[in-house]
Parts: sequence; C-alpha cells; structure tokens
Amino acid sequence: MTNRLNLIYFFIVIIVILLLSRVFFLSIKSNSYYEELSKNNYIKKVPIVPVRGMIEDRNGEKLAINNLGFYIAIKPHLRGYKRSKELEETIDFIVKNFPQYEKEKLIKEYKKKDSPYNHEYVKIIDYIDYDEFFPKFTIFSANKNIQVDASSKRYYPYKSVAAHVIGYIGKSSRMDNMRNELSEYTGIIGKNGLEKFYNEELQGEIGFKNVKVNAVNEELEVLNVEQPKHTKSLKTTLDIKLQKYIHEVFDKKSGAVIVMDAHNGELLAAASFPEYDNNIFVSGISVKEWNEMRNDFNHPFTNKIINGLYPPGSIIKMGVSLSFLENGIKPDYKVYCDGAIQIGNRNFRCWKQQGHGKVDFRKAIRESCDDFFYKASLKTGINSISETLAKYGFGKPTGVDLNNEFYGINPNKNWKLEKFNEPWYVGETVITSIGQGHMLVSPLQMARYTAFLATEKLPTPHFHKSQYKEPEVIKTNQKHMDLIRKGMYDVTNHPKGTAKYYTRSKVTIAGKTGTAQVIGIPQSEKKRMKESELEYYHRSHAWLTTYGPFKNPKYVVTVMVEHGGHGGSAAGGITSKIYDKLYDLGYITETK
Repeated sequence: MTNRLNLIYFFIVIIVILLLSRVFFLSIKSNSYYEELSKNNYIKKVPIVPVRGMIEDRNGEKLAINNLGFYIAIKPHLRGYKRSKELEETIDFIVKNFPQYEKEKLIKEYKKKDSPYNHEYVKIIDYIDYDEFFPKFTIFSANKNIQVDASSKRYYPYKSVAAHVIGYIGKSSRMDNMRNELSEYTGIIGKNGLEKFYNEELQGEIGFKNVKVNAVNEELEVLNVEQPKHTKSLKTTLDIKLQKYIHEVFDKKSGAVIVMDAHNGELLAAASFPEYDNNIFVSGISVKEWNEMRNDFNHPFTNKIINGLYPPGSIIKMGVSLSFLENGIKPDYKVYCDGAIQIGNRNFRCWKQQGHGKVDFRKAIRESCDDFFYKASLKTGINSISETLAKYGFGKPTGVDLNNEFYGINPNKNWKLEKFNEPWYVGETVITSIGQGHMLVSPLQMARYTAFLATEKLPTPHFHKSQYKEPEVIKTNQKHMDLIRKGMYDVTNHPKGTAKYYTRSKVTIAGKTGTAQVIGIPQSEKKRMKESELEYYHRSHAWLTTYGPFKNPKYVVTVMVEHGGHGGSAAGGITSKIYDKLYDLGYITETK
C-alpha cells in the first residue's frame, strides 16, 4: 500500500514539475518571441518611394523632370449596403473641389482596388498639381475618410523634341513588377529611350518607415525612418539647343538626323521624325490618340535612328570602293559609262541616261556613277564586298545605349541561302554595289561608318559618357583612304558634285548623296522615272551623310529624308544649316 502511495506521489510531483516548467517557459523564455509577434501585429512597414532622377543635356538643361503635387486616397471598406453612402459622400466631396474628375469613374476605380483583405487607403487619384491642390490641402487633411500625401509626375519640358531618344515612363505592368521590384511600389517604369535603358540608375533605391497602428490600421506613431536613396541626374551628350534647331529645320518631314562626334561617338543630336509629345504617355494615352499615331503612315512610334531600316543607296559606294581596292582592283581603274550595262536579258541602268563617259574612282563617287560600280562589282564578287562592309559595322549593332537596336542586312551568298534557300544571282551583286536589293541599314549605322571614313576608326555611338568605348581601329591603306576622301570632297565642292549646289555652309564638308529606291523601276521603262512622277510613298528615300571640317574632321552629320527623292536637294539645305549651327555654338572653330 505504501509503495502505491509513493508511486502516486511521484507522478504528482512529476506532473507539477512539468506544469511549472511550461509556465516558466511561456512567461519568461518565450517572452521575447511573443513580444516580436506582438510587434508585427501593431507595427506596419511602409515603403517610401524615391524621386526619379532627372535627365539633362550636356550643358545641364533639364530634359526630364518631376513636377510636385499630391495624390488622393480613400479609406478602405467604404462599400456595401451600410457604408456605400459614406463612399458616395467622400467622392462627391472630391468632385466638388476638383470637377475635372468624374464621380462614376472614381467610384469604379475605388471598387476595383478595394477588397476585404486590403487595409491600406485606396489611391484613386495619382497626381494633382501642387499649385492646384495646395489651397485645399487643409480641408482634405481634415476629412477622416481621405488621405493625401506628396506625389510627383514625370514631365518633359521640351515635349516632342528628342522624344525618341529621351523616351518616357508609363504605368508598370505585372510583368514589369516581376522583373523590377521597385516598380511595384512606384507604379511606373521606363518604357523606351534613355528612360528605359537607364531605368535602374534613374529610379533610385526604396526607403521604409516603421509605423505603429491601431486595430483599424490608423497610424499612431512613426517609430523609425530609413530614407530612400535618390539618384543624381543622368547627364547626356545631347545639346538640346542643337536638337531643337534640327527639329525646326526638318520642318515636318519624315526621317532621321544624327550629329555625332567623329572621334569618340558622342551624340550631340539624334532625331527621328515625326516626333510626338512624351508627356501624353505619362498618365496614359487616349484610345483616339493611340489610333491616330498607330495608323499614321509616317510611323511616329518607330525610332528611325536605330529601328528604321532602309536601302542605303549611293552612300554605300565609299565602302564598296574600299572593298574593290583591297580586293585587287587598282586605284587607276577606269570604265566607260554609256548609261547601262546588259547582264543576261536584264538592263541595269545608270542614273544618268546618256552616261558619264570615262569614269575613275574619284569621279564615280563625285558624280555617283552606277555603271562604274556595276562593272567593278562583277570583278570583286558579293562575298568580298560583304566582308569589307562588315568591318565597317553593317549587319551588326552599333552598341548605342538604347534598347532593341536593329542590325540591318549585309547580304552575301550564305545569307540568302539560309534566309530563302535560294542561290545568289550575279544581278544581285550588281544592285547591292549601289546600295539596293537586299541591303538594309539604319541611320545610326550610316553615321558610324561615315565617322570611320573621316578618322579610320569606328566609334561606339552613345548618349552617356559611361558608355564610352575606345574606337575600333580599322587597318586601312592610306592612299586608298585619300582617294575616297577626295571623291567625298568633290561631292560637296566640285562643280559636278551631286551635292555641290545644295550644301552651302560656313564649314567645308565632305559627303555623299544617296537616292534609295522604294520600288523597282520596270525594265519596260526606257529611262529612269522622275521622282516627281511617282506617288509620294513610292518616291525614293533621300540620304546625305557628311563629315566636317574636311581637313580636320570633328563631326558627322547624317540626314535621311523619307520619300525625299534626291539626296542633295532634299537633305543638303538641312545639313548645311546644321553645320552652321555647330559653328555658331562653338563646336567647330575652323571652317576648312
């Protein structure tokens, strides 16, 4: 009996010890753990969004800034039978003070974002300008159902000037938020241009504040703040004065203009026309505006600097000439041009119906004799021509700091076989030698190639100094380069040069015109049709690519006018004015 009692007492003691141990653990040891859980119940971590960095030109002029204002948010859960009246009264209060907003749309926006699981204020107006809102700040702050706080809105002071380069921001998508954590909090992200390429640098780093809240999520006290890291301005190589001037002199044409430092690749100006006002995308473009721009045959959405691909026409002839020379054709090579060459049953015309007579390299470039290139290309072959042009950057990206650059086409036999599963024909070599056929280039590729012709180096075009790379030195024969440059000098200075009477500038320049056909001229036509006889969208694209001053090259100016016809007449005046502006702005000091 005694043993049984002792056993019972033993179990009672063990149970008491276990209970006391558990009480000790819960009250003492687990105190810190449950204290932390408790904190999570009443401390809220609130993100603080950084201010997006500005974009400036090379002289500090602001190209993209942030206008300050306020946003309006409404307390959550103001819906359902009992509280819908309270929601309507709150919306009515907002609309009464800001009648530009529609009641029904604001209610719809609120209901779309609110849910039983949401305990945050529901933002229904992202931005109201500071000057417009500030006089009413007090009455809005006193409304218990409304929360107001600072907000900013991206603004582009020069509107459509340099639109394709600067780019714009827009509302971030779910996919954007998956790739970029900060955009989930800001609700915006760079959509194209420099805004997209340098989005991470411009957006900064998010901050947080820990806030004590009550059971209904009302803020009681700010416990600590970790400030966001704002970015410095992104300083570009652009000169907005020059860019704006080009916008004015291009005068509503379609095409592209590039002004580049021939030595280091800095882009002083780069424009794609027609341009559009970037500001319309910041808050969201209307369906009407979108459809008008999308259906415009001049393609304002296309950044023609890097995404416009065109036949180069005759401006490719310097590169093709260098291919002839490095593949065994002598510098004193001559042909007799009588206006056409017969290959098989096809007649390949020179642009000059009566022909150019005896033609050497210099004259072929000066007067853009097609027949010279037809005959020399038959000696050289397409693969050799393509190999040379590849060294000058054709069929490859330039490396510019913009997204989604197109490569163009530098055709050869293998390319055609892989693309179309067809053999290469000799007639294709002939037309490629004058920049027609399959060959396609972008204006920026053409500007870079022109820089090589001026300096014998291939620079990387860029809008920010961080992207500078040492130019690629291309091994050349100096006598060959001198011959090509003399031909380019003649184009703009010799009485028979194709641009002589269209390029009248303070600066002596060298260049080459190009007339790139959009449609083929039927063989039944006995002579080349005049551009004025064609419908507008069938007219040739007009090219003029140049460098200057001739004796000490500093800058490249490449102009492409869509459906402009002859390169000299369509682009010569624009090019001359740009060089004059470079002189007036102090970029060029000598004229020769």
